[in-house]
Amino acid sequence: MSTETARPTAADAPATGRAAGRARVHWSLPTVLARVAVGLLLLLYAAISLYPFLWMVSAAFKDRLEVVAGGNLIPHRPTLQTLAETWSELHFFDYFLNSLKVTGLTVLLVLVIYSAAGYAFSVLRFPGRKTLYRLFMVLLFVPGVTVLLPVVLLENKLGLLGSHWGLILPFVNGSAPLSILMMTNAFDVIPGELREAARVDGAGELRIFTTIYLPLSRPVLVTIAVLTAIPTWNEYLLTRVSLNNPGTFTLPIALQNLQSGAVQHYNVLMAGALIVVIPVIILFVAAQRYFVNGLMGAVKA
Repeated sequence: MSTETARPTAADAPATGRAAGRARVHWSLPTVLARVAVGLLLLLYAAISLYPFLWMVSAAFKDRLEVVAGGNLIPHRPTLQTLAETWSELHFFDYFLNSLKVTGLTVLLVLVIYSAAGYAFSVLRFPGRKTLYRLFMVLLFVPGVTVLLPVVLLENKLGLLGSHWGLILPFVNGSAPLSILMMTNAFDVIPGELREAARVDGAGELRIFTTIYLPLSRPVLVTIAVLTAIPTWNEYLLTRVSLNNPGTFTLPIALQNLQSGAVQHYNVLMAGALIVVIPVIILFVAAQRYFVNGLMGAVKA
């Protein structure tokens, strides 16, 4: 009978090292107190951040008198009548289609244009590449409201004012800096050997871009789509300035029209806000799995 003792293999070494590392962890009292304090501060911040949203949801299921009276977040007499009346008054589907058109075309153009731009900045070499990239990054620090008047004047001269394209094109342009930054960083981490191997097989740049780089960057593409769709869906200022035909209005304008009366009914306003924000919540929940990975993949180590 063999009495040879089993020896740990190389595969066991990392697990053994991690177990030993966990065994050697000894938290001091100041460390524990600091972690508890940080946890409590984060919980307090989360509660403060969530309270307005919870109040909105609560008010949407209250009648007018209960909203004015204040009280608990949980309605004493919950009702769906407020949501039903607001849905009818808001004409949700009429404005929903307009918002969907503006948001969908904006996201599509952003993904097509800036994924190609990211590929050019990351992979291709051309004169002025670094300077042009830096100019786009500078635009990250320019507030959008500062260019509102020039944009409106330019749209007026081009005949786009009052149309949905007068919203889509500024939204696409405003998404350029962050989208280019994320796509360039995502493409930078893809091994160049894949591109060289594809070129050896006779693939051109368009085929390499569409069959190799885009599939490997799917989480970043989804992240950019979410980061573009949410502010576009919720945009009010440029929409209010640009659109003057009720047939072209989007949901934020329809929501603002709910408070045009002399008496403000806050339960109706909150119900309208809840109806408008539900598609955004659904989008974020559906894309959450890709969203976190996309943010991590778009940032260089």
